[in-house]
Amino acid sequence: MSTRPLSAPDAAVEFYDFDEHDHPDGHSTMLGFWIYLMSDCLIFAILFATYAVLGGNFATGPGPRDLFELPLVALNTAMLLFSSITYGFAMLSMQKNWVGKTQFWLAVTGLFGACFLAIELYEFSHLIHIGATPQRSGFLSAFFTLVGTHGLHVTFGIIWLVTLMIQVSRKGLIQANKRRLMCLSLFWHFLDVIWIGVFTFVYLMGMLR
Repeated sequence: MSTRPLSAPDAAVEFYDFDEHDHPDGHSTMLGFWIYLMSDCLIFAILFATYAVLGGNFATGPGPRDLFELPLVALNTAMLLFSSITYGFAMLSMQKNWVGKTQFWLAVTGLFGACFLAIELYEFSHLIHIGATPQRSGFLSAFFTLVGTHGLHVTFGIIWLVTLMIQVSRKGLIQANKRRLMCLSLFWHFLDVIWIGVFTFVYLMGMLR
C-alpha cells in the first residue's frame, strides 16, 4: 500500500466552505426577495378569491356566526400586530449595531408569533372537535385553506427568525446578517398585512353574512 504524503493540491481540497462570502451589494438579493413576495401575493390572492366564491356555501352546516369568536380572533390579531412592532424595534437596534437589544426584540417577536400560532391551533382544534371540519362545506374548506396557509407562513417565519438569531449570536451584525434580517422584516410585515385582510374579509365580514 502506498504511503505517499498528500500533495499540496490534495491537501487543499475542501468540500464545505464555512466562511461568510463577501457580497459587495445586496441589490440582487433584495430584488429576488421582492419577486418572491409578489409570487406569495398571487397565492394569497387566489385563496382570497376562492374564499369569496365558496364563503357562502354552508351546505346546511354552520356559518361564520355560529363558529367565530371575535374576542379570541381580536386577541390573535393583537399578537401579530405587536410582533410587527417589536420587529421594528429589532430593526432600529440593528441599525445602531446593538447586538443584545436586537436579539432581545427578535426573541419577543418570536414569542408573539408563537402565541399567535397557539391561538390559531386552538381555534382549529375547537372547530374540528365540534364537527366543523374542512370537508363539511365549501365555506370551511376555503376557510381552513386560507387561514392555514397564513399560519404555515408564520411557522416558517418563526423558524427563519430563530435561525437568524443563531447566526447573529455566532457572527454578529455583519452586513450579510443585516440583509437577511431586512428580508425577514419584509416577510413578517407582509404576513401582518395579509392577516389584516383575513381578519376583515373572513371574520368581520363573515359575521355580517
